[in-house]
Amino acid sequence: MPKEQDLGGRPSVPITGATAGEIAASVRDHVDSGALAPGAPLPPVRQLAEVLGVNRNTVVAAYRQLVQAGVAQTHGRAGTTVAEPQESAEEGFARDTVLRDVGHGNPAPGLLPDLSAGLATASRPPTLYGEPVIDPELAEWATRWIASDHPRDFRLTLTHGAVDAVERLLAQALTQGDAVALEDPCFLASIHTVRLAGYRTVPVPIDEEGMTVLGLRAALRAGVRAVVCTPRAHNPTGASLSAARAAELRAVLAEHPYVLVIEDDHYSRLATTGYHSIIGAEHARWALVRSVSKFLGPDLRLAFVASDPETARRLATRISPGTTWVSHLLQRLARTLLLDPAAGHQVAAAAAHYVERNAAFVAALAEHGITARAGDGLNVWVDVQGDAARVGRRLMRRGWLARTGSDFALGTAGSAARHLRLTVHDLDADAADRLVADIAEAVTGRPTAGPAA
Repeated sequence: MPKEQDLGGRPSVPITGATAGEIAASVRDHVDSGALAPGAPLPPVRQLAEVLGVNRNTVVAAYRQLVQAGVAQTHGRAGTTVAEPQESAEEGFARDTVLRDVGHGNPAPGLLPDLSAGLATASRPPTLYGEPVIDPELAEWATRWIASDHPRDFRLTLTHGAVDAVERLLAQALTQGDAVALEDPCFLASIHTVRLAGYRTVPVPIDEEGMTVLGLRAALRAGVRAVVCTPRAHNPTGASLSAARAAELRAVLAEHPYVLVIEDDHYSRLATTGYHSIIGAEHARWALVRSVSKFLGPDLRLAFVASDPETARRLATRISPGTTWVSHLLQRLARTLLLDPAAGHQVAAAAAHYVERNAAFVAALAEHGITARAGDGLNVWVDVQGDAARVGRRLMRRGWLARTGSDFALGTAGSAARHLRLTVHDLDADAADRLVADIAEAVTGRPTAGPAA
């Protein structure tokens, strides 16, 4: 019979197990049942190891799994406790607010192609169980598109968007507790995907040329088994890899050919910067992901995944023609739009719109002495040279809802804490001028006379 642990004066519960996974599962059962409430202390590592008759490192590994899964939190010498429930930051429009949301990260609805033209033909012929999972015409188009940028041999897979692709790619290569290199600051969905799966995040800093060489080298030394990289239009900073930086990163990765490299080229057809890959010609495990969400619409849940044969084979076992294929209704609708010249012109116009609006906003901020980066993408990255949370609160009093850079940070916020990520491409000229003036006042704490002349 397992011994029961006295948890700091709370009712004792029996933590059992002989392996790290079993011990972690036992704690999770008690948390799920309510026997261990948020804030409850877990037994000291040495004490639990002695009671269970296991090595101290086994308990350390179990607690690490619980922390990675968000079930527990560590306090150093003060021990480990059951984690308090926390709401995770999410992309998209804020609900239940009267403020003007300039942190939503959405494309402009009016610049997305009209779906109605493709809906009439998307439902025929019907697709039945056991039929091919990818529409042949769509596969032909996507293969040509990706091969023009990525000429090495690959196999094509479809997933329900980029986030689904990254989740499936990591799941077929990793187990709980494995380390994943993520950009810091990082796209919110990637943070959630890695943490919820129980992987260990290793941050790689970002500069104006993308993922840093020193950061990637340190992550590989730390034993990461996968790297998730945004080659252009990095969210939230807008940075894109230069050709020189990509070559340096390929050289670093050449010594680790079996580390899974995932490139999330989410902005693809809207990008004004070139695609420079960190996937070397001889790299064994890799995947390039391109979704249609930014240029055809977030609700068209479809992404193309080009990958090496082994990765593609493993993905195929998770996307079967019997249950989990991507709807052929969506595939035919996407195919119609991707082949339609008018829709292509609409995408090009949207790309130009985002560049022009973001650049104009950055220039207006510069007139007030505020540095911001438009880069490529839907957002601007504003350096407030101080506490961005405080600036955000001041903007709320002026009717704006902004998103602070700390939402995107891994671990300690660092320089991200002095940044705002703003979505301004959908503001008219008057609203943009008001926001610039309000940011200047919020940053300096001094009233402005209005938009700079």
